[in-house]
Amino acid sequence: MRSRDVDLTRMRDVVAVVLAGGRGARLDPLTRDRAKPAVPFGGTYRIIDFALSNCLNSGLRRLLVLTQYKARSLDRHLNLGWHRLFCRDLGEFLDVLPPQQRVDDHWYLGTADAVYQNIYSLEMAAPRLVVVLAGDHIYKMNYQSLIDAHEESGADVTIAGLPVAREMAGDFGTMEVDGSARVRQFHEKVADPPPLPGSPGMCLASMGIYCFSSDFLLEQLRADAGDGQSRHDFGHDLLPRIVHTHAVHVFPFRDENRKREAYWRDVGTVDAYYEANMDLVEVDPKLNLYDEHWPIRTHHPAYPPPKFVFAEEGPSARRGEATDSLVCPGAIISGGRVSRSIIGPGVRVNSFARIDESILSDGVDIGRHAVVHRAIVDKDVRIPPGLTVGVDPEQDAARGLTVSPEGVTVVPKGFCFEDSSSFEPAAAMIRRVH
Repeated sequence: MRSRDVDLTRMRDVVAVVLAGGRGARLDPLTRDRAKPAVPFGGTYRIIDFALSNCLNSGLRRLLVLTQYKARSLDRHLNLGWHRLFCRDLGEFLDVLPPQQRVDDHWYLGTADAVYQNIYSLEMAAPRLVVVLAGDHIYKMNYQSLIDAHEESGADVTIAGLPVAREMAGDFGTMEVDGSARVRQFHEKVADPPPLPGSPGMCLASMGIYCFSSDFLLEQLRADAGDGQSRHDFGHDLLPRIVHTHAVHVFPFRDENRKREAYWRDVGTVDAYYEANMDLVEVDPKLNLYDEHWPIRTHHPAYPPPKFVFAEEGPSARRGEATDSLVCPGAIISGGRVSRSIIGPGVRVNSFARIDESILSDGVDIGRHAVVHRAIVDKDVRIPPGLTVGVDPEQDAARGLTVSPEGVTVVPKGFCFEDSSSFEPAAAMIRRVH
């Protein structure tokens, strides 16, 4: 089904630059082996799938994806799930551009430098407009609305923005705007961000989404590259400088999520990532993944349907069931019980195991009588029989696991547990959890 409100002919000379090279240090250990945009989300997706799906649904079919840190997993995902959706014979492309040091002999110094070092690719594409966006946020947005507003206003650059609580705004760029939607001040991650007029508890935050007139962008990138005092970052340097000399406008975020509350999440920390995933298991989730008019695409391996086995009755019976949960293809719930959790592809939950308020990534194996509570278990980890994870944060920390400020335990890829013979019996642990 076609995406709504999209004029494909008007998007043919627009290029989207997706910044997908972030180190994602605050999301460690999920980013130890992969870039932040490649981190699994919602069971079957990767974080970058949301930005790319927005592009495709908006009619943007000329994409440059800029990678940098630990890009192998991301590159593989794009090759398997995304390249086939673009036809070069029709002028479409999704080109993955790793750092080539063609302009300077260093890695990317900032977001503006990342685009500048790929300036030749932009010049070859010869776009009329360039949309720059981050590949590590969760949201639905029609970029054509942003482009329409940019052209109607005659701005040099248009920034997508949305209100956020002032106590959270220190993690974002924030803007002061006049009555004509022109940005008068831009502050990048300041401790005391300016409040919205009339709403002292809110700030106008930048979403990290920018629409530039192409010639203006190239001119500003060259000027920034020659500035020895610059950190070569859009938020820290380029945008704060040009708001005083050029037309910089704000575009209020318009959500394609069909919900009363606009949904946009920066999943930059373990707790933010966990909460965004948990949003999906609500009866009426804040993020609608079932909207046929704005689908989120990804790579779907050839897994069979999920399977639930054993339906015994009684207090000590085996029963394979999942409630208030997402269960992905290839998963087998074999006599274990799952509640308010996300079960990734190929996961196996064995008899008498309990999974509560947790995220299990691809290929995780949960042993018999094991208990997992408020935990994130990364790909291919085996939880031994009888083991408990996430119930006792101090015990988890003593094992060498990461425990977030909100008490979420993270089991990284490749983690091996000791023999489970000394672990607390399952019956006692279940009593503690419930």
